[in-house]
Amino acid sequence: MRYLWWLAQFLVFLMLLGFALHNSQIVSLRYFLGYEWQAPLILMLLVFFSVGAALGALAGIAHIFRLRREILLLKKELRNRPTQIVAPQQPDMVV
Repeated sequence: MRYLWWLAQFLVFLMLLGFALHNSQIVSLRYFLGYEWQAPLILMLLVFFSVGAALGALAGIAHIFRLRREILLLKKELRNRPTQIVAPQQPDMVV
C-alpha cells in the first residue's frame, strides 16, 4: 500500500511539473495607477492559489476559534450547574 501511495504522489508531481513547464510564458498583471507585474504564468497561478488557500484557512480558523469559545462557555455553564441525580422511573406493569 505504501508503494502505491508513493507512486500516486510521483505521478501527481510529474503532472504538475509538466503543467509548470508548459506554462512558463511571461504574462503581465496590470494594477491601478499604471503598476504592472510581469512573471511566468505558473508563478502567477501559484501565488494566487496560495493566497486563496491562506484566506480560506484563515476563514476556517476563525470559525474553529468561535466554536471552541462556545464549547468552553457551555462546559463552564455545565460545571456551575447544580447536579441532580434523577432515578429512572420504572414503567407500570399492567397484567
